[in-house]
Amino acid sequence: MGIDAVELIPVKRSEKARIILRTLAELYPNPGIPLDHKDPFTLLVAVLLSAQSTDKKVNEITPNLFALASDPKSMAELDVDTIRHAIRQIGLANTKAKAIKSLSQILVDKHEQTVPQSFEELEALPGVGHKTASVVMAQAFDVPAFPVDTHIHRLAARWGLSAAKNVAQTEHDLKRLFPRAQWNRLHLQIIYFGREHCPARFHDLTVCPICSWASTKKRQREEAQINAQSRRRG
Repeated sequence: MGIDAVELIPVKRSEKARIILRTLAELYPNPGIPLDHKDPFTLLVAVLLSAQSTDKKVNEITPNLFALASDPKSMAELDVDTIRHAIRQIGLANTKAKAIKSLSQILVDKHEQTVPQSFEELEALPGVGHKTASVVMAQAFDVPAFPVDTHIHRLAARWGLSAAKNVAQTEHDLKRLFPRAQWNRLHLQIIYFGREHCPARFHDLTVCPICSWASTKKRQREEAQINAQSRRRG
């Protein structure tokens, strides 16, 4: 559903949220988890690796890593250099390799090789922040969560759903707008929509299925100016 399906541009955030929810449900009724994994541990590692990288690149390197070790005990037994070599094509490989080894050892020592099912315990693991914990809770354990990264933060601003300056506040705003039962699916739907229809750079908001009606004219002009400046700079 694009602008043609909206007779009046909604002013209230709650009205926008209702239409966006319906639009995304029509476009992505059953969104799959974009990171390849087989269990909570491999998902946890994949999400950790995805920081400042792409899901596509993570999916390219994890088969080699998981061929070496796909459970906490075997991963903890690898040395950091071996892990780093397996993930060397990804950004922050050294830092991520140390975190993967350390968290694997903690899972062995404190959690009986099982990924904990609480935000507090997940966020206590090396390299695991709130966003990573939220993804694991939502996608591995089906606990309602709304992981917000910089991409979802940007779309929420474009759509006038949040004026927050950081992802934490954006998460708070989105959780208030959307039904709790929809959070896990909606998070994935927004990710897929952003990739296919709402990219970060050189995006024409006036033709986007959601931005065209949800964003303000001011926002549309500002992004058009930024795009023009970027093109002039080459």
